Amino acid sequence: MVRLHLKKGNDSLFLHDTTVKQNVAELVSEVLDIYDLRLKVLRLCEEMQSLAKHGHFLPPNMQGLTEDQIEELKLHDEYEKICVPQGGSVECPDPLGRRSGKAPNDSMAEVIMKTITDAKEGVSSKIVTSNRTLTVTEVQSSLDKLKGAIMIVYPMKLPSYDPVQAEIDNCEDLSGTQASLEVIEKDKGSLWWAGKELMPEKTLEDYVGKNEKTKIVVKLTKKGSQAPGREQQMTEDQKKQMMAWQYRKQEEMKKLHAADDGDDYYNSPWANPNALKNQFHGIGDVKWGPR
Repeated sequence: MVRLHLKKGNDSLFLHDTTVKQNVAELVSEVLDIYDLRLKVLRLCEEMQSLAKHGHFLPPNMQGLTEDQIEELKLHDEYEKICVPQGGSVECPDPLGRRSGKAPNDSMAEVIMKTITDAKEGVSSKIVTSNRTLTVTEVQSSLDKLKGAIMIVYPMKLPSYDPVQAEIDNCEDLSGTQASLEVIEKDKGSLWWAGKELMPEKTLEDYVGKNEKTKIVVKLTKKGSQAPGREQQMTEDQKKQMMAWQYRKQEEMKKLHAADDGDDYYNSPWANPNALKNQFHGIGDVKWGPR
């Protein structure tokens, strides 16, 4: 199997196994399935953290308003009595004014936070360092765990306009957000390797040869974007190690120069010009002075 190390810019994403016979178009589709689903898991984790701290989302016309303004405008949250977390709620106002402030109790919040931690670990880019691949099945498993946690804490479901519920129902609206810039649609993705864009009509074999035990770094971009930068010859850690070695070498040289007293080395055995001659005559260790 050919192992692909997927990157976006200089950021590692995940490892993916394929074969040299696979069509590039199919490969891009597989990679984007994992990539976009992974983004969905990370978005859901972020919104669930807010949910655990400050409760469900307020109606759009109540967000950002103070209690006095809400009372003056006679606005009402119809989900306030419906979206009650399991075990009751605790008051924790949202400083951004986006959520109701009716947060789950400590035990239910812990269920959410623990599930978030597990899900993030399951799709983390750190698994690249452990040489583990990431599949759609594994990412979907992380997503299902998050959905299960929401069903446990909010069995009556959340409002449809809550970002958490929108992600669960696959009807999230990302327009105008930073997250929308990260998503890559299937027909708009492209892979680059060794400064070349992999053409959809070709196979991986056309680029890397027939060796199935190849490992390459592939960069993911949107179609039409400029070519991504090439991989650095040395990683940041390697650069730091090299600089540390140079510094130690300089310090050692400074100590040697400080300990050098000029012509004292003339008295060293290795500096004796007659050393080789004395060795041949067998008098190398003869001392002429008194004992």
